Amino acid sequence: MRIERKGPVALLRLENGKANAIGPSFLERLEGLLGQIGDARAAVITGQGSAFSAGLDLPSLVDLDRATMRAYILRFSASMLRVFELPIPLVAAVNGHAVAGGCVLALQADVRIGADRDARIGLNETQLGIGLPSAVVETLRWQVPGPTLAALTLEGRLFSPREALQSGILHELVPEGELLDRSLQRASLLAALPPAGVRMVKQSLRRPAAAAARAAESAEADRWLDTWFAPESRDRLRDTVARLKSRA
Repeated sequence: MRIERKGPVALLRLENGKANAIGPSFLERLEGLLGQIGDARAAVITGQGSAFSAGLDLPSLVDLDRATMRAYILRFSASMLRVFELPIPLVAAVNGHAVAGGCVLALQADVRIGADRDARIGLNETQLGIGLPSAVVETLRWQVPGPTLAALTLEGRLFSPREALQSGILHELVPEGELLDRSLQRASLLAALPPAGVRMVKQSLRRPAAAAARAAESAEADRWLDTWFAPESRDRLRDTVARLKSRA
């Protein structure tokens, strides 16, 4: 994972294996990138190959005990809120699959531009039997249109990029080969705005969601863990891990 400067724009490249799976090392490296943004006035975040991020690194997480998993999900939530509260405009260049935690990461951005290709975008947690932490729920209320919430969260539906555009999960869709240029162009337009006003407005808009997420964080982490360790969820998670390993 690395960061590049494109004039006033910081380009964050997620490079953590072909799926960009989100485990402890991914979060550590993401936090490191956020710390390197410096004086950039806008940022773009993108993945590689066919994946923006395919979600949590289930093979490395499925056998963790409750205390270790609690620490992980709290760190995941803190990382997502850090992206959500980034004081500069953030554009997500969704280059491919953005599933579960990967979709959560994309949804923290101010602007989401997708590649018009064969990919799946969405939150399939309920299909695995698990819930959503408070940081995910509260930021979703702000980021996703109300009519889309049930399909995205309760049903755990995965959308094609075109469906994601129609549902308000993505704001724009462009040919795959134009994605990065278009995302950098959009970020450059945002970077050209006087930063003090942009920072204040963004913080004012997002503060209630972040505060609500933090207020419920501890209790909701325990409720989420109850779903993660429920017997049916364990079976589904292990079946998923077995399928992932068979494809590796």
